[in-house]
Amino acid sequence: MMFWQWRNLKIRYQQSGTHGPAVICIHGFGASSDHWRKNLPDWGKSLRVYAIDLVGFGLSDKPTQGLDYTFETWAAQIIDFAQQVIQEPVFLVGNSIGCVAAMQAAVTAPDWVKGVVLLNCSLRLLHDRLRAKLPWYRRYSTGLIQNLLSWQPLGYFFFRRLANHRVVKKILLQAYADPTAVTDELVELILKPAYSEGAADVFLAFIRYSQGPLPADLLPQLTCPGLILWGEADPWEPLALGRELANFPAIEEFISLPGVGHCPQDESPELVNPIIQKWIIDKGSTT
Repeated sequence: MMFWQWRNLKIRYQQSGTHGPAVICIHGFGASSDHWRKNLPDWGKSLRVYAIDLVGFGLSDKPTQGLDYTFETWAAQIIDFAQQVIQEPVFLVGNSIGCVAAMQAAVTAPDWVKGVVLLNCSLRLLHDRLRAKLPWYRRYSTGLIQNLLSWQPLGYFFFRRLANHRVVKKILLQAYADPTAVTDELVELILKPAYSEGAADVFLAFIRYSQGPLPADLLPQLTCPGLILWGEADPWEPLALGRELANFPAIEEFISLPGVGHCPQDESPELVNPIIQKWIIDKGSTT
């Protein structure tokens, strides 16, 4: 575990491997670099792999003022990490919202991103531009809930009700198809950062964030190759909609993973690790 100063903020990251193409792993909402603990040791045998805590998550700082929690912010953090810490162009591997941050980074600084791997990319189905397609009761209830949670006392109360072992485990059991992968260790890794200062504010800021880029906005702008892996049992990001992302020219291959949920890298590393490792090594030898 290491730390890097970014814009006077402390950012945690983890690293494995001493040779091969450089890779940055980007976690999803509510997670951290620990969500790659089953991948870094394997990938580090032939890659230089870094897993970073996005600002606002994990053990990174969580400022409550002076910073917007947007994909543009996280993309800037990723690019600066590549430039200042790794000091060479990188491959990006993301899960869930980490995929959107990865694509935003690749679009913002194309010379610094050699390829992107997307694991169950967040489709951002509650985005303002997509909400009109939802049933009326979901369309209006979502906006109402977001407005209610903007009242700080109610928002903090809601967060406290979520930030406990029982609720976090229940959510993870929805996200993972294999219940044996939802261990007490995993629950505590997700839960521990929720007790740190600023965690509630970051959580509430993001669930009210219904703007910014959609995957379909970023994919046409990608100039680097992409690979998509998708757990077929994901309850939140439908497989059929995920397959549509493979229609964009930058995506070279779409691989579905039967019986796997929203976080394939953690639930089924035995499937995910060799696929991603081979793809990055192959691409690294041709770039």
